[in-house]
Amino acid sequence: MASSENAPADKAGPANDDANASDEYTIDELARVAGTTVRNVRAYQDRGLLNPPERRGRVGIYTGEHRRRLELVNQLLSRGYTIANIGELFDGLDKGQQLHDIIGLERAISSPWSNETPRLFTMPELLKMYGISAFAPATLNRVLKLGLLVPEGLRFRAPNPKILVAGAELTKAGMPLDDMLMLVEHLRLNVERVADEIVQMVVRLLDRYDGRLPPAEDVPKLADLIWRLRPLANMAVDAEVSRALEKSANKFLGDRVAEILEHMKPANAIEPAKR
Repeated sequence: MASSENAPADKAGPANDDANASDEYTIDELARVAGTTVRNVRAYQDRGLLNPPERRGRVGIYTGEHRRRLELVNQLLSRGYTIANIGELFDGLDKGQQLHDIIGLERAISSPWSNETPRLFTMPELLKMYGISAFAPATLNRVLKLGLLVPEGLRFRAPNPKILVAGAELTKAGMPLDDMLMLVEHLRLNVERVADEIVQMVVRLLDRYDGRLPPAEDVPKLADLIWRLRPLANMAVDAEVSRALEKSANKFLGDRVAEILEHMKPANAIEPAKR
């Protein structure tokens, strides 16, 4: 299954923890399944990041252990580590397996907590969406300060486009844009406070280790806890916001509707009997 040494390998997904040590690959196959190139595999070997293959005649045979190590190198590089940094980490941790678990914990913490896909908008698209001819400079500054839009060349990136779409609908329904932005500002303060309290529960678990590396058996458990926390935290926040909105709607809007109905009564209407 030879391939050109300089050709880029097919992209691979996240590290495959199901790779068995008994799996066997040629250098071309290893590069392909790990999402890298043959040249990189040889370079990592030269730097000591990857053990040499078993020689069978003129062919080098790699195993699932090589694949896991290579995928781990790719993960670290994608997070901004240099080859030298990775070499130091590998030297300091037993065979890289514990490091693999630490990276899994880091991924559980730092991966996006929303599956919402950022979207690019031009200024004419935004103006059309909101049904206005121009944004007031002060209003646009508030939008940028909140991070709802991030300038990218001649366009703007919306990290969370759903809130822009919801804001546009509210604006078209009659809510002033500045009122909508004030709502986002107040909501963010309260939600960030709640988020801090939720995350602090995990922080207290990590603090038990006094800044040291947790025992090897605890690291995967901590990562699993955080992965489980993500959807549960979102569900809890969503449920509480819905409950609070229902309570406020009945408290404030119900009174207003009752007042409107009171004014709609005919002048000679008979008052209901008081009990």
